[in-house]
Amino acid sequence: MQRVFAWWLVGLLFYIPANLYPMLITRTMGRESDATIVGGVIELAQYGAWGVAFIVFFASVVIPVGKFIAIAYLAMVVRRPHGHKPRNLLHLFELVEWIGRWSMIDVFVVAILVALVQFNLIATINPGIAAVSFALSVVFTMLSAMSFDSRRIWDEIEIISEESSK
Repeated sequence: MQRVFAWWLVGLLFYIPANLYPMLITRTMGRESDATIVGGVIELAQYGAWGVAFIVFFASVVIPVGKFIAIAYLAMVVRRPHGHKPRNLLHLFELVEWIGRWSMIDVFVVAILVALVQFNLIATINPGIAAVSFALSVVFTMLSAMSFDSRRIWDEIEIISEESSK
């Protein structure tokens, strides 16, 4: 569990600058602007792109925060005997692992934009420090989830079953 919490904490620490610093730095006709994740969501919503704004918000804020909460919850619950249904905990763990595969979608979008929009004189898009921080946060939360031994969910249940049968 120490490894789970260590990776989790490092992931959380990288998630903070991922939300405070710019994700994209855009230069158009000599004018530079940058956007944080939430700032980009607000800007997309102001332009009427509600669907895209929702997807970005969901993928960049809701899912990562949900992963942090789910991993911490699982790690705390299995530390001692618990009365939770193991199937529910296992489903939560599987969901966290499945979502981990899709967590890098923001970084891929930034990479594609950077590759596509390079008109040097007219416009350029460069990744900000938040893109690197977000990618590292995703990697560390994936490592945290991978370090979690799902057998612990069942082990603690067995202890409760044995104690209740005595």
